[in-house]
Order: sequence, then C-alpha cells, then structure tokens
Amino acid sequence: MRFFVLVGLLLVSFTAPGQHSVDPIYSKLALTDNVPDQLLAKRSCVFYNSGINDEALELIQKTFQNTGIDAVAYFKKELVFAGLEVTDKIMDYLIKREIDFIILIIQSENKYSFTITPFNGKQDFVNEGQPAWSVVSANPNDALQTIYRTAVNNQPIKNLLINSYPERNFPTKIIEGRRSDFFAIDLKVDRLAVPWFKEANKDTLLVNFFKDNYPFQYGMVEPGLDKRELRNKGFHYILHYLHTEGAIAKDILGYQTPSSESAITSVTYPNGEIKLKTLSAETPIYKFYLKHLESGNVFLGTKWDADVTWLDALRNQIKGFKSELK
Repeated sequence: MRFFVLVGLLLVSFTAPGQHSVDPIYSKLALTDNVPDQLLAKRSCVFYNSGINDEALELIQKTFQNTGIDAVAYFKKELVFAGLEVTDKIMDYLIKREIDFIILIIQSENKYSFTITPFNGKQDFVNEGQPAWSVVSANPNDALQTIYRTAVNNQPIKNLLINSYPERNFPTKIIEGRRSDFFAIDLKVDRLAVPWFKEANKDTLLVNFFKDNYPFQYGMVEPGLDKRELRNKGFHYILHYLHTEGAIAKDILGYQTPSSESAITSVTYPNGEIKLKTLSAETPIYKFYLKHLESGNVFLGTKWDADVTWLDALRNQIKGFKSELK
C-alpha cells in the first residue's frame, strides 16, 4: 500500500500566549526536530486560516519554491473542516492529486509555528501520536528561513517544477443532485436520518429537540453511514450541517453572493417568532440542510437560516420547515 504524506498549512489563533487552540490535526501530533523524509521530493498541500492575507500566502509559497517544497494546492482550514461531506471531498482531492506532504502554521500574538507531518490518506488526515517537525519563531520570515536552511541541508531537492504563486479557489462541490431553495415536502411521509454528534450533552439536546419539535418520522443514526446502509434502514433523507464562516458556508452551498459582502442576514426564531439577525461574513455559523439519499438532491430551505449555535440553527431550519407546511 502506498504511504501518503500531506503537507498542510494551518494558521489558527492561540487561546492564550503559548497555548495552542484545539485543532483536529495539531492536537494529535507528537512534535520532533526531524525533517520528514522525502519532503523535497514529494507533493504538498496547504491548509491555511482565512486570516492569512494574499501577501503572506505569496511569501510562503515563494519560500517553499526556493526550498523545494512542492505545494500544489492551498485550502482554507475553515473550508476543510466545514462539514463531513466537505472534508470527504478535500480528502478525495488530495489522494487523486497524489499529495504527499502537510505544514500547519499556527499564529499567536507573539509567535508562529510551522508544523510538518504525514497524511494518513483518511478523513481525519493524521494518526494519533504521529511525528511532526515543528519550527517556532516570533517572526514568520525567520521561521520560513529556518525551514529553508534545515530542509536543504538535510536532503537533496528533487522537486523542480514548483509554482511561484499559491494555487487556491478549487471548487468544492458537495451537491451531487439538484440544489433547491425550498423544503422537501416528501418528509411528511419519508423517514429522516439524524446523525448523532457523539458528544453526550449535544446528543441529549438533539434527542429532546426532535422529540419536541419534529412532527414526522425520523431516527437517530451513527455518523458516517453510507447511503446504502441508511436506505436499508428505511431512511430516505439525511440531516447535514456546515460549521464554518458564513461566507464560506454560502459558497459551499451555491448561494450567489458578492465577494465584497461583509454582513449576512439570517432568519431566526429565538422565541418562536420570526426575526432577522445580521452577522459578519467571517462569523462562524451552523447551517443545516437536508439531503435526499437516492438522488443526492439538497434542500436548503426558503431563506438563509444559519445561526451561531447548532441548536439555534437547527431550530431555524425546522421552524421554517413547519411554517412552510403550515
């Protein structure tokens, strides 16, 4: 079996100086001082935080080019981990492109860390406790120069044709069938699959919410089941959600919004009554949607109903659904 290694760049804020915020990749790693073998001979991919500007990305890519790190694609971290369907698409893309190597870039108020680690070829990207090379500096330029000097002194450069600019804006298509800005009326008779969060407190709230608010047929299921397994259990639809910045979520779901849009207005039901809420385009939100298992058709609802907590966003979706059905 071929061993995949991914190099990705993640820039996320510390919760406090000197402490890493919880990250689905970084939190699993065992840091070392060793440059990964074949780093300058294999392909790389970049995951970066949306706070990194174009100038910084160009500097990073230029340094990688000089070093011999062949970073062939850049993805925002907020996109990669927006939802299970999105993560699956990114993973598939990396494997098809034969991406081999990841660099996590983490920013705090007073330091930057670049962390390079293997990719396991799976949806979680890395294994628990796997080794990763980390370079930390108060200045990102110093960190990049350390990467350059250490890498080129450690192994020969075999990557020669490397892009001079970061390649971004790869389409992430998660809607396989038809995209619909309305609700699935068939749910009045068809059974809905509701995946567990696999977190005790959330799952308790989820069960109670559906018991009290959803008037049709549904059932709780393990997350990650494929459509064949779900259909065999008698389900026709599944509940999905995105958790990411509002502008990214709208782009993933095919909403036509101007790139200059700085605020997004949602329809909410805080006390059972309809109300508008305006959030900045960068605010992390939850957006629920329904997917027909057989056709892949996606039903988004008649209005943008994202919210800052999952329970509020779910309430907005179900309230809107019930209101539409009267």
